[in-house]
Amino acid sequence: MNSVILRDAAHRAGALDAAAHSVAIARLHSVYRPQYRRYRLPFRAPVRTAHGPWLEREGLILRLEDEGGTVGFGEAAPVPEFGRETVDADEAACRALGAVTDNDTIAEVPKELGCLRNALASARADIGVARELRREEISALTRRATDMLTVAALLPAGRAALTQIPPRAEIGFRVFKWKVGVADPADELSLLDDLCGALPSGGKLRLDANGAWDRRRAERWLERCADRPVDFVEQPIATDAKGAEDLLLGLAGDYPTPIALDESLVGDGDIDRWLGAGWPGVFVVKSALVADVPAALAKLQRANAAVVFSSALETTVGARAALRAAFAWTGERRPLGFGVWPLFADPRFDGPALAPFLRAEDVDRLNPEAVWNALS
Repeated sequence: MNSVILRDAAHRAGALDAAAHSVAIARLHSVYRPQYRRYRLPFRAPVRTAHGPWLEREGLILRLEDEGGTVGFGEAAPVPEFGRETVDADEAACRALGAVTDNDTIAEVPKELGCLRNALASARADIGVARELRREEISALTRRATDMLTVAALLPAGRAALTQIPPRAEIGFRVFKWKVGVADPADELSLLDDLCGALPSGGKLRLDANGAWDRRRAERWLERCADRPVDFVEQPIATDAKGAEDLLLGLAGDYPTPIALDESLVGDGDIDRWLGAGWPGVFVVKSALVADVPAALAKLQRANAAVVFSSALETTVGARAALRAAFAWTGERRPLGFGVWPLFADPRFDGPALAPFLRAEDVDRLNPEAVWNALS
């Protein structure tokens, strides 16, 4: 099918309603030439979490080209501590796509490879097809939703966080995220008051335990947070802890400080399970780790859930797709967990510059092709 026929067909499709138009475009561009490049990128400084120091990010950048020569990009970057998906498994699945693939073959990528399925959907969005939305429609939704979103700044673990609040507050940040469960528990707990005292007027602190605590320790922290400017406590209990779901629900009901789920939301069906359980707290959505972002967000939207969009420490490619989802969200907008850059030793792979606000045009300027070329 040549480009003239494609253009004519697309023009005729424009007379259809939006849903039919999307289906028509999907049928026209159902064959792709897939390529991928694997990366291993050191961070500028180790990211310290309850799982230990994180020294580098590993993943795949995926490139799809359709029959008309239009190119799209996606990123598959699983986090080992969040599930069983690995970069090796994603790479094997990419090889299995062959030199030419289509929508039916892509649909057969195993469900447990959620990051790769996300990357494929993102790449198809770039070239016109993504869950019945064209790229132009995504851009329009972005701008209709809002043109600017506030951002929370990621602080280093431990006492180093104290030195980072003043300069970030000076440029406008009012929400800060602090990794806990990293150092001595007593030291961290005593440091909480110092950090709260260093916050700017109206500032809030988010605590991220990455599942480091048992029930008693979580209760101690939540008691301390109750009368302090703490926005929420993220993932206080590990997902594999005995009775983790009941523990989290119990803590959420017993203390006034909201609890946020993070690691609890990366498996297939996790959002359904927690919505069914009546989760009263926050859902931290790392879009880069979610296989079907539109479907997941639609469920959260229907439930009027409290949602915070957050980085998975991805490159420019994954950040662009995740931020597009955040801008298109029509529920209550909470500060984004994307204040993580500069992140990589090689700045060519970083997302938007560190700032207390992000605009839709900042996302549009992100260039996935530059990342692809940097890996050549």
